[in-house]
Amino acid sequence: MNGFTHFNEDGQAVMVDVGAKAETRRVAVAAGRIVMRPETLAMIRAGDAKKGDVLGVARIAGIMAAKRTADLIPLCHPIALTKVSVDFRVDAEANAVECAATAETFGRTGVEMEALTAAGVALLTVYDMCKAVDRGMVIESVRLLEKQGGKSGHWRADAG
Repeated sequence: MNGFTHFNEDGQAVMVDVGAKAETRRVAVAAGRIVMRPETLAMIRAGDAKKGDVLGVARIAGIMAAKRTADLIPLCHPIALTKVSVDFRVDAEANAVECAATAETFGRTGVEMEALTAAGVALLTVYDMCKAVDRGMVIESVRLLEKQGGKSGHWRADAG
């Protein structure tokens, strides 16, 4: 079969062979947000959650998840990450916490899944740490914002 596909000639799922691809610096940025009640956001900001530093723990969880992406996503290549960062921004007007995750490597395949996994798990961790006081939180808009490197070059999501 020509091109990259997760199926072999018999139609069975396989991991794509990236052995012939050039090693390049690859970067991906993903983001998402969790919307909550105003008092839940105030609790996070004040550091009063019973389970501890919500955003600090969520940051570590996101980084750890990026490192384990190949264990979570079928057919995803294990990647030696050179950098992972998970950052948060509080949007008080929307009663939300926004998360941005960046994953980097020097390799033969991209890190989009690692960035998306980091953002998603970080937001799930915020939910887990606050669910006792606000089960109605909503995780939304987890998406890829940007990717750099590889044969396809630079891609950026449309604003909006």
